[in-house]
Amino acid sequence: VETAAEDAIRAGLARVERINDDRLLRAFRALIQAILRTNAFVPGCGDNGGPALAFKIDSALVPGLPLPVPWREIFVYSARVEGIHLRAGPVARGGIRWSDRRDDFRTEVLGLMKAQRVKNAVIVPTGAKGGFYPKHLPNPAKPKTGGREAWAVEGRASYQIFIRALLSITDNIVGGAVVHPEGVRVYDGEDPYFVVAADKGTASFSDTANAIAQERDFWLDDAFASGGSKGYDHKTMGITARGAWLSVQRHFLEMGVDIQTRPVRVVGVGDMSGDVFGNGMLLSQTLKLVAAFDHRHIFLDPDPDAASGFAERQRLFDLPRSSWADYDKTLISKGGGVFERSLKSIPLSPEIRTLLDIAAERLAPMELIQAILKAPVDLLWFGGIGTYVKAGYESQAQAGDRANDGVRIDGAAIRAHVVGEGANLGVTQRGRIEYALKGGRINTDAIDNSAGVDTSDHEVNIKILLNAAVTAGDLTVKQRNELLHTMTGEVAALVLRDNYLQGLALSLDEHERVRRLDRHVRVMRDLERAQRLDRVVEELPDDATLAERALQRQGLTRPELAVLLAYAKTTLVDDLLESDLPDDPQLADDLYAYFPRVLVERFRPQIAAHRLRREIVATVAANDLVNRAGITFTRELGELTGRGPGEVTRAYMIVRRIYDLDSFWEGVNALDAKVPASVQYEMLLAAGRLVERATSWFLRNPTLDIAAETHAFRSGVAALAEGITTIMPNTHCVELAHRAQTLEKQGVPAALARTAARLDFLVSAVDIVRLSVATGQNVVDLGRRFFAIGSRFRLDSLRVAARKLEAQTEWQKRAVSAVIEDLYAQQAELTAKAVAESHDFETWLERHARDLGRLEALEREIESAPAPDLAMLTVATRTLRGFLAA
Repeated sequence: VETAAEDAIRAGLARVERINDDRLLRAFRALIQAILRTNAFVPGCGDNGGPALAFKIDSALVPGLPLPVPWREIFVYSARVEGIHLRAGPVARGGIRWSDRRDDFRTEVLGLMKAQRVKNAVIVPTGAKGGFYPKHLPNPAKPKTGGREAWAVEGRASYQIFIRALLSITDNIVGGAVVHPEGVRVYDGEDPYFVVAADKGTASFSDTANAIAQERDFWLDDAFASGGSKGYDHKTMGITARGAWLSVQRHFLEMGVDIQTRPVRVVGVGDMSGDVFGNGMLLSQTLKLVAAFDHRHIFLDPDPDAASGFAERQRLFDLPRSSWADYDKTLISKGGGVFERSLKSIPLSPEIRTLLDIAAERLAPMELIQAILKAPVDLLWFGGIGTYVKAGYESQAQAGDRANDGVRIDGAAIRAHVVGEGANLGVTQRGRIEYALKGGRINTDAIDNSAGVDTSDHEVNIKILLNAAVTAGDLTVKQRNELLHTMTGEVAALVLRDNYLQGLALSLDEHERVRRLDRHVRVMRDLERAQRLDRVVEELPDDATLAERALQRQGLTRPELAVLLAYAKTTLVDDLLESDLPDDPQLADDLYAYFPRVLVERFRPQIAAHRLRREIVATVAANDLVNRAGITFTRELGELTGRGPGEVTRAYMIVRRIYDLDSFWEGVNALDAKVPASVQYEMLLAAGRLVERATSWFLRNPTLDIAAETHAFRSGVAALAEGITTIMPNTHCVELAHRAQTLEKQGVPAALARTAARLDFLVSAVDIVRLSVATGQNVVDLGRRFFAIGSRFRLDSLRVAARKLEAQTEWQKRAVSAVIEDLYAQQAELTAKAVAESHDFETWLERHARDLGRLEALEREIESAPAPDLAMLTVATRTLRGFLAA
């Protein structure tokens, strides 16, 4: 029947005369062929009282769709509502919004899915987004039609229809087995993971969605929609604002300012009744909020008292449905006030004109808001809905927020030192880049406010775990709810740690952005070739712009690095899921680290059997590696050694364990606001150099058993670290002492300073330990011989010379890396040769005096050269190789 139908369609298309008609008909055919599921054959679908029609589509099979193309999408249609749900992958999550864009809600939702995909880099699911448009809303301004109450009722009813339609074609899990929905035509595989979240217009709808899931006995139960009455209340936790505040703190710490103790002047978007704005403005008692606005009022306080301002903001936050009009006017400094945005114009006192650095004595509210956004202050804090900043070369339409076209400014016009995007899309990506290029400090909203989605993801995965325990009779629903509540603080701590480390990772890559520009470019091109990234869609610079940046000694801006960071993580997660790494029992600790400790203590076997165990392990591992080792690490080491992402990650985990780097990293992070951020970054980059070399070293081994290698190397590396000053030559010890003393003078505790100072000297520890295992000799004695040989033959100096070479191409960089690695390997081989041939080092030197003399002469010649080049170093390594082969 299908073949006959296809033949008939082809024959019919051949008779179509007009090109546009032909294109339209072929597009319809492709769309129909791309449909994977529909409830069209289920009785009652599409009726007023029943569910709407739903069509699940393989988006990649539909020609001409705008980028990015979703993994799957569901189109919903009924007489009362239309909607779309887009997913970037099989395990995906994101909010459902009440759209007001009847004709292009898919365009709206597609842009949101793209942003959500980047934001979700820190969590298990990839991005998803949905939107529905109610088609028969009564006018909320007309009491005769029921007013706003009737409007809200119809909106909620439309949402319910939309949710029911989505679930009507979604698989369920019953008794551990995936079950297709009854009566639905299914042309794809199993697909049971479907979750939703709140978004614009649906903030209070989570319980409604969960009730529908429970009504259908959907396996996720009330984990279907996070944030309901039996979940984590984001506003009460203040979690989104707290996560964004960590980003703001980092920006200021890099400027040498601790905003928890020093006053900073802030302008903001929002009011104290709002979640992100309200919570954010209560996170430091030293803030001086000088101006803010929402859709109703403009608040101006030119010279506020920090203490009384904080107390009044707290009062407004605690006051139900407060507005700026409720602010105690007696607390506002001279010249300030609260003004309605409906006024024709607003008089500006001398104090306000000084604050905003403007000359006008009166401004219309829209003009005043623009002046606030341009104010020369410390921080611009976005906590309300709307896009208020674009790039100068963007049109207002490109900003995609018509409601704020009249107040929007260009990124180059921002004069605040720091921008915090606690709210979504306060600034367009091009606007961020424009602001960053002029020296502004900004991330992206995906970085700043990711704590919200991270909390929701933890809630979903914890509920999946606990709901299984309820089903098994190990918990009652009441006990589950109480347990969820008691874990609120620890869940917040886990989430905020993710925010902290992601911001730190960005800073480290930004710190090295000029030196790493070529690496970043190669990662972008690799992702493009693999069709995982579209630079145009993600607004990353083209080749001409990159060439100009290179000439100007500029790297990628922080907002651009934020996008690349997300892609590095999501790509690595995908790669790890295709490997056997998530199944390695040695990663159990990474799995357990995702959950609060009380759950690990009570439900360890159930966590090990979690339905998303592999996805959680892959996400935790990928985030840890990219946060610690950088955006380009996996690609570079994979290319250098020919090993896959799973093997690179496995080797990294071995290095992390044998060098006890977790303790070191925590020690450095604990120095926030106690030492300059640049000092912390140099310490972390030293650890990064060690990780890169040691991971590369392990990747040259045929096997990568985490447990075996950790057992074989950890104690030996610890012994070398402890006795480092007794085994190195005096020149090295002097250098180590100097580094440690310098760090101590900058405020680093003595023990941590010593640990940081010796990192560069411990990159060879793995060579020494392997030699010790092979020969059965004492690791410290071998270390002494190893360093003596390195000093005698100036191998350290040769490596330093190699690192200083300016490689112009990737091949030259690889050649330099190969020379450096050869010098390490040859130092180990020389040590092995010396140990095997004589117990006395000086005797061994005398025995090979002639050959060693020629080596030393060559090395002195290289050292004395004005600019040693790659050819010289290559000759040196070949000469060493010849001696070793003799």
